[in-house]
Amino acid sequence: MYAMWRLQVALCTLSLLSLSSGGESKARSCSEVRQAYNAKGFSLVNVPHQEISGEHLRVCPQGYTCCTSEMEDKLNQQSKLEFENLVEESSHNMRTTFVSRHKKFDEFFLELLDNSEKSLNSMFTRTYGKLYMQNSEVFQDLFTELKRYYTGGNVNLEEMLNDFWSRLLERMFQLLNSQYHFTDDYLECISKYTDQLKPFGDVPRKLKAQVTRAFIAARTFVQGLMVGREVANRVAKVNVVPACVRALTKMLYCPYCRGMPGLKPCHNYCHNVMRGCLANQADLDPEWNLFIDAMLLVADRLEGPFNIEAVIEPIDIKISEAIMTMQDNSMQVSAKVFQGCGQPKPSGIGRSARGISDVFSARFRPYTPEERPTTAAGTSLDRLVIDIKEKLKESRRFWSNLPDDICAKGKLTESDEEQCWNSHTKGRYFPEVVKEGLTNQVNNPEVDVDITRPDTLIRQQIMALRVMTNKLRNAYNGNDIYFQDSSDEGSSSGSGSGCSDGCTTEFVFVGTEAPVIGADRSDERAAAAAAGKSLSCGPSLLLVMAALSLPLWAMQTQLR
Repeated sequence: MYAMWRLQVALCTLSLLSLSSGGESKARSCSEVRQAYNAKGFSLVNVPHQEISGEHLRVCPQGYTCCTSEMEDKLNQQSKLEFENLVEESSHNMRTTFVSRHKKFDEFFLELLDNSEKSLNSMFTRTYGKLYMQNSEVFQDLFTELKRYYTGGNVNLEEMLNDFWSRLLERMFQLLNSQYHFTDDYLECISKYTDQLKPFGDVPRKLKAQVTRAFIAARTFVQGLMVGREVANRVAKVNVVPACVRALTKMLYCPYCRGMPGLKPCHNYCHNVMRGCLANQADLDPEWNLFIDAMLLVADRLEGPFNIEAVIEPIDIKISEAIMTMQDNSMQVSAKVFQGCGQPKPSGIGRSARGISDVFSARFRPYTPEERPTTAAGTSLDRLVIDIKEKLKESRRFWSNLPDDICAKGKLTESDEEQCWNSHTKGRYFPEVVKEGLTNQVNNPEVDVDITRPDTLIRQQIMALRVMTNKLRNAYNGNDIYFQDSSDEGSSSGSGSGCSDGCTTEFVFVGTEAPVIGADRSDERAAAAAAGKSLSCGPSLLLVMAALSLPLWAMQTQLR
């Protein structure tokens, strides 16, 4: 009796298994897949209506499938395109910030210089009349050189300002002593006494310190915005390798082939795929964060002691004060010059009826707030800096956080960890999420990453950021250091007033002009060009790397 019962149970079990097997072997409809595939813009020609055998598939699981080989190839291409778009879209706001803020700051600084030059020209014409107009090129040259420096010209600010005061002294000395004739040699002798005589009082020294620090900070900050813009734009155009394309196709479109086109990937599964595909971008992050921190430091300076707006707006008043000081001390200055350079020959021309002294003693009247030209670019430096600081802070850790942004739950991935695509079926994804960065992808279960071949373009952008960070740190201390010549046995030269107001410079190290970051992936030697276009002969890449990287570790604690 018991044996008969066991036989019946066995027969029922075999019957159920047979029914189950027959149900599984029956091909399912591909109508949902056809609809979703067509919605992507693909033709439905040769797309199966029912599942077919999947031995031909190279990426997706080879069970019963709704995909032909042609469909899998097209979905491969679609995966690559969508991934590129995802990276571009995720980085759009950050890249737009650098583009728009670079434009705003650049417009602001240039308009500030134009307004200041117009203000000086108007007020000096009104105050000094013909005498100013006859010597206006001295002041025009000052603003021309300031603009040339700001726009990237090879201008030594200290030497240029010294030259301005020397030329102004020569012109004023001749005007105040018009009864004498001065040769070129005599005028050159006069300029040698500028520092000793201090004919303009303390104005040149103070103005030199203020102008050099403010212009170094302004120019370097705008260069930083430009470099950030270029680096972000280049890195956002991701290089999608074949192993990444396979992983993307498997994650995004193998559910189509399994007849589940609406099934989204599991969250952790997406993380592993994106961390594998964006491993090189994550390696940019440490240098990117140092660059952002250095930008924030210089932004603080622009708000405070290096505020170019506070220096340039009243520059006409300061120069006029210097002229008044020269006028007040003209007798003593002339006597000392005559003593040191000799008695000049009379010109045979008497002083004009209206003495030169009377012209200069017409006290300078600055603009009232209502008369002064409108604020540059319709804003103020403080407002611009407050805005950019918030945006810069938001961009920290951007590249290492990029996989998180792309794999946001509900956007690309499924929030229900039991009802998601786990690379082969619907269900929980069990592998652990690997850490970001190239070297950590050695154990990535989803993307076969060659950790021995870092992306050349990314390495070049790391170099460009390192160079720019170095310049920003120098600008923070009021210094603009650059290579003088590669034949000078490693010597360097630069301009800058240092940072005497509440900050110190403990390290002096080599910086460069704005880096060239247009190198392509195929030529690693082009990374050397990123060290700066001021390298006329160009030191070796090892020299540049040593110059750039050695001081950085020492500066991090001080300047962070």
